[in-house]
Amino acid sequence: MKTLKDNRLSIQFNLDGFSFCIYNNSLNKEVYFCEYEFETTLNTPENLLLKIEEIFKKDTKLQNDFTSVTVIHQNNLAALVPDQFFDENELATYLNYNIKTLVTDFISFDSIDVLKTKNVYVPYVNINNYLFQNFGEFEYKHYSTVLIEKLLKVNKSNNKTMYVNVGKTTLDIVVIENKQLLLFNTFSYNSKEDFIYYILFVAEQLNLDTLEFPLYFTGNITLNTAIYKLTYKYIKNIYFLESEKAIFNELKIPKHSNYILLGS
Repeated sequence: MKTLKDNRLSIQFNLDGFSFCIYNNSLNKEVYFCEYEFETTLNTPENLLLKIEEIFKKDTKLQNDFTSVTVIHQNNLAALVPDQFFDENELATYLNYNIKTLVTDFISFDSIDVLKTKNVYVPYVNINNYLFQNFGEFEYKHYSTVLIEKLLKVNKSNNKTMYVNVGKTTLDIVVIENKQLLLFNTFSYNSKEDFIYYILFVAEQLNLDTLEFPLYFTGNITLNTAIYKLTYKYIKNIYFLESEKAIFNELKIPKHSNYILLGS
């Protein structure tokens, strides 16, 4: 890392943790990855900022110069809006169907061009401001934008396919058919029973046969976890969506983990 130049930085954070990877443009590959998992889920963006400031002070890899920086906000403060119904003056209205926004909230949106859809969300402005002080201008996105775009890119089947991205306390369910997004939603879970309930609920709503449809896991799940074992009792065609990135040959983590930063 001391000799490599021309590096890009990608950062992802939520109330459960913080991770980042460094991509070298000359070598055309990821050269470094680091993940911080918080002992307990933080209560507020203010507490998250304190954690991030602490990480930046001690992690010298984050103190290097970068040609570009991408920041990924992970929270459930988002809503997908088809372009035909989108009005930039109504951002709060879209979110108020699902969450309660404040007048003081700053609301942003990403364009998912392949779907002709906008992803409207509330970024953590306090953290954006802190990162701007460190790096100057940078690009930021909502994590669901990145996840959906990556899954649409790797999906090869014309049949209904379910993807489940597993977090510490949440699961993102994505269903794709014929290169079109049928569903994206995020659910919170406290037990393995909660976990399988949401998967089976979505399967029922979309008429997915549990003996037939393929389910691909990414994120924080392995063969030995209770949530995997319970899911396999109900759904038979389960796979891990593994990344082909070379950096996994050096990391002691599953190739399907950290999909938003390292997937595809």
